This record gives sequence, structure tokens and C-alpha cells, in this order.
Amino acid sequence: MEFGLHLPHVGPLATREGITAFAQLVEELGFDALWVSDHIVVPRSLDSRYPYSRDGSFPVSPDVSLMEPIATLLFVAAITERVKLGTTVLVLPMRNPIVTAKQLASLDVLSNGRLILGVGTGWMEEEFQMLGVPFKRRGARTNEYIRLIKALWTEENPSFEGEFWQIKDVGFNPKPLQKPHPPIWTGGHSAPALRRAGRLSDGWHAVGVSPDTLREQFQEVQRHAEEAGRDPASLTLSVRPRVRLDDPAKAIELLRSYREVGVSHAVLEISAPDMDRARSLLETLANEIRPQVLA
Repeated sequence: MEFGLHLPHVGPLATREGITAFAQLVEELGFDALWVSDHIVVPRSLDSRYPYSRDGSFPVSPDVSLMEPIATLLFVAAITERVKLGTTVLVLPMRNPIVTAKQLASLDVLSNGRLILGVGTGWMEEEFQMLGVPFKRRGARTNEYIRLIKALWTEENPSFEGEFWQIKDVGFNPKPLQKPHPPIWTGGHSAPALRRAGRLSDGWHAVGVSPDTLREQFQEVQRHAEEAGRDPASLTLSVRPRVRLDDPAKAIELLRSYREVGVSHAVLEISAPDMDRARSLLETLANEIRPQVLA
């Protein structure tokens, strides 16, 4: 199982110095990937329920520094050499898919082929409204945008006729270095999200679900892949679990359980007020937790 770390591009370490120190330490300690989340604005008045907390509240204050994800990864690409660079997840339907495809292809080239594109439909209706993007039918937009991005990344003279976007015989270069294209992992736990993961994606990126639920839902993803004529065994199962790294024994037990159900990549998040605390937790993960999970 690979270990990825969420970059501190949100909160007190969201500075040039903080991100540099964190990213380079993650690479030095031999971890596999660095990840970013996606929000552009955080409304002060919020009625939408956050799907990953028990009470539906969003844990990020409007006053907290929150750097744009693709820009952050482009910066990190320049200060690292080996770690993969991923989005957990990019809210695809609130972005221009052609511009996004261009930014991400450039990132893959500039990072020497290290991009993992995690995408989702989003949940914060107020953010869509402020960006001038329709919230309704965002699932259909996400499906179409995935297909459009694949066309731009793989076709010599891309053409695409969709409900929301149409292009005809255009030049789109550079193409990503990874062939046929960088891996696309989709998030979400609804029935449409599981169907999207099986039919359109290279993997399913789950958040916060138990190992047993993860196993059941991934079987559903694989069933959709098989129905679409795809090889279900080719799909990656990844998870962003709720793990407390300051309790190594519980972290080892939980991460072992995820590994046993087939997780091949875990994205872990460190909450630290400063780099000293982040270093301590990363070293605990590298020296105590990871070896026991992989033993």
C-alpha cells in the first residue's frame, strides 16, 4: 500500500516556507504522494451540508488561508523530484474543463509524469453560485468533462460533441507524459458516483468510510466496470481515511484493515500548528506506523 500526505495548503502552514518544508520532508521520508483539496471561496453563510462530518458542518473557516490546488501542485512540482502529485478531489464541474485539462497536462509535463487527477462533483451549492456555475446536473457535467479531458489528452486533433461543451479539430499540446493519460480517480459514495468510478475512471477515491463499507462499495464499482466492458481488476482503490497519527497503535490497526480490503493508496492528513509538530507526526508515520502496516 502506498502512503500519500495531504499538503498543508490550508491553514497555518499554507505559506511558501511551510509548503516547501513539508513537501521536501515527505519526499525525504520516502512517502509516495502529495495531495491537495479544492475550494476557491468559503461563503460566510453556508446552508449546504458537508458530507464528511457527522453534523454536516464544514471545518474550514472563511478566514483560513486556502491556496488554489493546481497552482500549489505546480509549485510543489518544482521543489520535489519523485513524489506523485494528486487532487483529493478537484471539483470538476465548477471549472472550465478545457482550461483545466491544459493546466493539468502542463503539470504532468513539468513534473515529469507525476499527476494523479482525483475528481468529484462537489457539494457546496453556495460556492457554485458565487463562481457563476450551475449546481444542478453537476453529475452529468462531471461525466462529460471527464470524457472531454480524455479526448484532449489523447487525441491528435481532438473533437468532442457534448451537451455542455463542443470542440472540433483543435490543436491541444502538450499532451501529458503519462500514457494513455494520467490516472483519473473519482470520488463520492452515492450510486451515481460509484457508477462513474466503474464506467469512466481508473480508480475510486473514497473518503472516511470504514473498511467493511469500503469493500462493499468497491464491489459495486467493479460491477459497473464489468457491465461497461472494462476490466474491474484494473481499477485502483484509494481512501482518505480518518486516522489519528498521534495514536500509532490505532492507526496501525485501521490502516492494516484498509490494506486487507484492497486499498492500494491511502491519503493521510496531518493537523499541525507548526512545522515542528508536522515533522514529529511525519516521522512517527514513517518510522513506527508505516513499517507495521506493510509488514
